[in-house]
Amino acid sequence: MVYQIYPRSFQDSNNDGIGDLNGIKQRLPYLKKLGVDVLWLNPIYQSPDVDNGYDIADYEKIQPDFGTMTDFDQLLAAIHENGLKLVMDLVVNHTSDQHKWFQESKRSQDGPYADYYIWRDPVDGHEPNNWGASFNGSAWTYVPERGQYYLHLFAPEQPDLNWENEEVRQQVYSLMRFWLDKGIDGFRMDVINMISKVPGLPDGPLAQGAVYGDSSKFTTNGPRLNEFLQEMNREVLSQYDVMTVGEMPGVTPELAQQYTSLAGTELNMVFQFEHVSLAGNPDRRLGKWNDQPIKLSELKKSLSRWQEGLDGKGWNSLYWNNHDQPRAVSRFATDDSKYRAKAAKMLGTTLHFLQGTPYVYEGEELGMTNAHYTQLQQYEDIESLNAFHEYVEKEKIVDEQTMLEYLAHMSRDNARTPMQWDDTQNAGFSAAKPWFALNPNYREINAKDELAEQDSVFYYYQKLIKLRHQEAVIRYGSYQLLDPKDEQVFAYLREFQGTTLLVINNFTTETVERDYDQGKGKLLLANYPAGKLTELRPYESRAYLL
Repeated sequence: MVYQIYPRSFQDSNNDGIGDLNGIKQRLPYLKKLGVDVLWLNPIYQSPDVDNGYDIADYEKIQPDFGTMTDFDQLLAAIHENGLKLVMDLVVNHTSDQHKWFQESKRSQDGPYADYYIWRDPVDGHEPNNWGASFNGSAWTYVPERGQYYLHLFAPEQPDLNWENEEVRQQVYSLMRFWLDKGIDGFRMDVINMISKVPGLPDGPLAQGAVYGDSSKFTTNGPRLNEFLQEMNREVLSQYDVMTVGEMPGVTPELAQQYTSLAGTELNMVFQFEHVSLAGNPDRRLGKWNDQPIKLSELKKSLSRWQEGLDGKGWNSLYWNNHDQPRAVSRFATDDSKYRAKAAKMLGTTLHFLQGTPYVYEGEELGMTNAHYTQLQQYEDIESLNAFHEYVEKEKIVDEQTMLEYLAHMSRDNARTPMQWDDTQNAGFSAAKPWFALNPNYREINAKDELAEQDSVFYYYQKLIKLRHQEAVIRYGSYQLLDPKDEQVFAYLREFQGTTLLVINNFTTETVERDYDQGKGKLLLANYPAGKLTELRPYESRAYLL
């Protein structure tokens, strides 16, 4: 069981409005009480914070906002003393443009760092190809000193490293050893399947009306990815007792079988995006930006494809929420107010009884919701702001009000509001004004109230975690989907060594009738008091041992 911490928003200990390492240490008893095994920290390295830490200027220094290396060492010791493990974020597809490697690389085409990044000559006085960046605009930026463009698949301040250069790879392995030798327990690897690009960097396909081409076919799951991951495993990972998970946009179960093979030559598991990318905008130029509900049959089909595809061949990571996704209870439930707690528990049940390693994102165990912002100035995230300027002001694809509705539904900022600890000023996060605005509902949804209420989302998640530790069928069982076309109920079976688990989840605000012969089983967990056996109330969830 992994608990993800976004350090900037978790707990401020020195009242500067920014969460920090000592704040995390302060909350270890809370995390121990929840029952998780592993903590994953988003980047805490020195950074200009163009992309909230995913633009790293020095991999071996702590961002001063978060504390010092001494603070980190003390936090790591405290984590281990509490019987927990620590996983760090590894961001090595790109660095910050303030990193010393890039500062040297951009000086000339001849220096020792000249080939550390992906540089190309202009073509007819323009960019080397038509690729667009993930945060809008071109994926290329021109540097007069070199007379060349460099590639950045994200912000211009995040130049892509050249993994074809063996020296770059050895530098990465060295910085990994730096942290592993300190005693950390593994890495979550940011967009790690983008480190191998297709040679020649050809133009990407253009959607109708689009300005930039889609590079994903040439930048994800590239020709040398397996080779690079195997080298990393051989030279570094296999030398330590660690857990690894690779964030991999555009990955398939077939590819994930290679990356997470039980032979253990690459990674332990991958983060895939299929189930959180099902609702899209009919206008393909807008990409992820939409406010559409996800069709349950499609969600079931996607999750089932991964459950069946990796069973006995690889390993799934299970998540609804993270720092890049809106809050699940607002996204997957049609009512995140009246039925918020019931829906949060139902979503937890659906996910935690699947095969794989579950991840809980800070505040998910409280049923935290989207912030439902209504004005652009309330947003902070570079992706959200760039998208608004690009699609509303520059290209005029969509009107302002509609785009604000899309941001309220999908913006990453929904996950980044400060953790809601109590109902006092600033929600117990800080005595100072927080770096980012609190979700206004913190007085109704907070950890203090949840810990005081035995029927809370927190204690339900605690039960889910405890059951996974206790029941082998939850950890190891095979998976079988029931009624794939049912648009109201997500029901499935898990089976292991003669034990069968039946999981039933109502994804609607309606009361529905379903009969799965559940009367033959022993009720393991439910989010409602006992009711009619075959009746499922709004967002009702039940699990039975048969």
